[in-house]
Amino acid sequence: MAGNTGLPIETRQSGKRTFDTVIFVGGEIDPMHEPENIAAARKLSAKASRVASVCTGAFLLAETGLLDGRRATTHWRYAAQFQSRFPRTRVEGDSIYIADGHVWTSAGIASGIDLALAMIEKDIGAKTARAVARLLVVPYRRPGGQSQFSAMSQMEPESDRIRIALNFAREHLAEALPVERLADAASLSLRQFGRAFRRETGETPARAVERLRVEAARLRLQDGSEPIEQIALAVGFTDPERMRRAFIKLHGHPPQAIRRESRLASGR
Repeated sequence: MAGNTGLPIETRQSGKRTFDTVIFVGGEIDPMHEPENIAAARKLSAKASRVASVCTGAFLLAETGLLDGRRATTHWRYAAQFQSRFPRTRVEGDSIYIADGHVWTSAGIASGIDLALAMIEKDIGAKTARAVARLLVVPYRRPGGQSQFSAMSQMEPESDRIRIALNFAREHLAEALPVERLADAASLSLRQFGRAFRRETGETPARAVERLRVEAARLRLQDGSEPIEQIALAVGFTDPERMRRAFIKLHGHPPQAIRRESRLASGR
């Protein structure tokens, strides 16, 4: 048979074989709702120790019922559609990949690499996963809870000067970053900088710096066991309470919730 790009795809019947991991790949969504495809997916899933999806493959995985009551993700473009069709699934359309028990889901196509590297790390170890990443010439896996959009890409400034200011802020998060310092980095007067920054990002400089700090803290919370107080200082919050308020404002939950979910997902 041929894929929707015209490339031939060789297939074989699964027969009575069992599988360690079954991955449902993305593609056109409509065929994933067809009864014969759902039946085949259920049969394959029942034989597997672990089941996963990449991109819109989550639609077929959800049709098996395995995502009922679980956290899951898919490509951001289809997250709302996915949630509407499968209300019993807790859709986190902002995550790169999610492991909930033996069921894993990932966002767009490239995030499938992150998911695969995370599986290798879990099964064989971080050393092997890093070696695979080097062989593929890709960065070592991004944390699963990382946003599909970074704070930088969400703000998308038009001019080099504002991008320079944001990059400067990201590289000096642990330091005080008053608007005067950012304006100086952008080589603009305070008045010019404030107007240009708000026009291009839709944010005030202070709010943008807060977003960058929350993003940096979130990655550290997911990746390690540093005390929350230490993380708060490392990313520029003067105390843990300020960081807690910023997390609640931006994500709706405190930093501790990020760490708990990360530990549950990794089985730690």
